Amino acid sequence: MTTNVGSPDKIARIVLGVVAAVVAFLVGPASVLGIILFVVAAILVVTALTGFCPLYRIVGINTCKISAH
Repeated sequence: MTTNVGSPDKIARIVLGVVAAVVAFLVGPASVLGIILFVVAAILVVTALTGFCPLYRIVGINTCKISAH
């Protein structure tokens, strides 16, 4: 797994993940929108922590200046 998520991107993903989780709680954790927001939040945080985004790999994007090949 090659790192393709840089530091600024990681920070943005963590912030957006936390915001998505908070909004999910506000709209109702058991609602459809709440569940979708929790899934989005989880994906954002996991990709930030691992430094790898599968979608970036498919599209060919790399925001990491130094990537381990």
